[in-house]
Amino acid sequence: MAPEMTGGESVGLADVVWHNAQRNPDTVQFLRPDPDARSWPVHRSETADTAQVTCRQFRDDVLALARGLVAAGVEPGARVALMSRTRYEWTLVDYAVWAIGAVTVPVYETSSADQLAWVLADSGAVACVLETAEHAALLTGVRDGLPELRQVWQIESGDLIQVAEQGRTVDVQRVEGRRGAVSGGDTATIVYTSGTTGRPKGCVLSHRNIHLDVGNAVRVLPELFNQGASTVLFLPLAHVFARMIQVGIVQTRATMVHSASMGGTLERLHRYRPTFILAVPRVFEKVYNRARQKAVDERKGWLFGVAERVAVRYSRALDTPSGPGVGLRLIRRVLDPLVYRKLRAAFGGRCRIAIVGGAPLGERLGHFLRGAGLTVLEGYGLTETSAGLTSNRLSAMRIGTVGRPLPGVELAVADDGEILVRGDVVFQGYWNNPAATQETFTADGWFRTGDLGNLDADGYLRITGRTKEIMVTAAGKNVAPAPIEDQVRAHPLVSQCMLVGDAKPYIAALVTIDPQAWSRWRSAHGRPDAAVGEMRDDPALRGDIQAAIDEANRAVSKAEAIKTFRILPDDFTESTGELTPTLKIRREAVQRRRAAEIDALYRGH
Repeated sequence: MAPEMTGGESVGLADVVWHNAQRNPDTVQFLRPDPDARSWPVHRSETADTAQVTCRQFRDDVLALARGLVAAGVEPGARVALMSRTRYEWTLVDYAVWAIGAVTVPVYETSSADQLAWVLADSGAVACVLETAEHAALLTGVRDGLPELRQVWQIESGDLIQVAEQGRTVDVQRVEGRRGAVSGGDTATIVYTSGTTGRPKGCVLSHRNIHLDVGNAVRVLPELFNQGASTVLFLPLAHVFARMIQVGIVQTRATMVHSASMGGTLERLHRYRPTFILAVPRVFEKVYNRARQKAVDERKGWLFGVAERVAVRYSRALDTPSGPGVGLRLIRRVLDPLVYRKLRAAFGGRCRIAIVGGAPLGERLGHFLRGAGLTVLEGYGLTETSAGLTSNRLSAMRIGTVGRPLPGVELAVADDGEILVRGDVVFQGYWNNPAATQETFTADGWFRTGDLGNLDADGYLRITGRTKEIMVTAAGKNVAPAPIEDQVRAHPLVSQCMLVGDAKPYIAALVTIDPQAWSRWRSAHGRPDAAVGEMRDDPALRGDIQAAIDEANRAVSKAEAIKTFRILPDDFTESTGELTPTLKIRREAVQRRRAAEIDALYRGH
């Protein structure tokens, strides 16, 4: 096992930028596709449409902006909010803030005016970096309630360039002094949970928390984090999972391409051909469903079915002492150019490893992807634990689990099944909320994760649900909804599935339809212009969803099985408040907004 990093090795997170510039100045750290010189100056590049940023250039950019922040009066410990999509300037601002001992407060770029106001007010932010004019308009509407906010800068209007220009009057040594004064125990960031329930709480993470967590992840995942590795990052950097990858990339001098939206991500995957990616499970589910549907459309559904079964058998055989037999290897080799290579092409063709977090990945899907040549390493962590707690590794992998603890992480499972954690990666507490902080720790210092799980004899952790999501039926049966929902969502027609049944006589489900799959389905059934709401009681549509329900029910007891379901006329979205920015269902919001639909599931019982 890789040695654990210790607290004594912890330094300010920005220090590595200076170390990289000194030791490997010409190594390319970032690629900026179609860069906008109005947002931040563009460095010369070998290709006209891509700017290369070397380690030396990144240090110079960070230093220039850090000097500007000092000139603007940002003091050590001051909070600087950052609301933007995933782009180069996000990372630049983050490291410039760290370089002067200030604190970054990320805000999801999809946040409402009320959410933005809450984060800025609760954190006491003195400055805010916004990306777009739309973001600026949101802030204008709530600015009167933010007396501590003194400075607002908009990326797309060139404000960061102006800040850097003003910083020319600041001596470089002032930044060096501020950077040198940062200690591992200082607060690096306050990350507000995306909040599936209630107001988001600010998780206080120190430089040591993040440095140790990333350092230990780098040690056990060298295939991901190395100077020859590259990734296209499309998850929001406001989420701690993506933030950990950002810090790992900078620390190991790997190369990163930012992608602001999923719409442009596929093109960038093909264009830059990363060696690894990170995503939430829904991304892999969609790629799988679309590949299967495309095969059906091309009348090759039978071939995809064969390839799926072979891939799963092959992956399962990898976990046996003897490994896959000669015949199985031969069949897989024949199928590779026909099916598997095309699937891998969706991720650029060079990617062989992916890391997934945020929610469980279905066991069968995990085996299928590994058998097809894309090994998906499931991990587990929370905002409160600087992200990573456990991870599968190429050398120690068990599909269906989230792996073993990272070095320095101590796990236990309480009598009621809740996962407990101790270690230096655990956060400092909730900002301005000592009561919530006290509540989340046991008397002997264990952090209560709120997740349910179990550890097997070899130390692999399996997540079984959330303590707050457990439903108790009228008959007294405890049901963890997530595993069943994941099974239903594996069907290509299904976009989202949410179980209901707390204090009810049986378990039922709300199901939404995938828009792309719906377009094909309605055309195939002679209704090319029909909306879901018009056809949700159609026998053929209900029959297809019932097949998904039946498949999921096979994996659970009769008391946990879905007895009935209702197809909703529209999907869950962030804009309706029913999904978090990382696509988790906000159950309370769904229950409020869909109360009439839920009532209909139990009418007459």
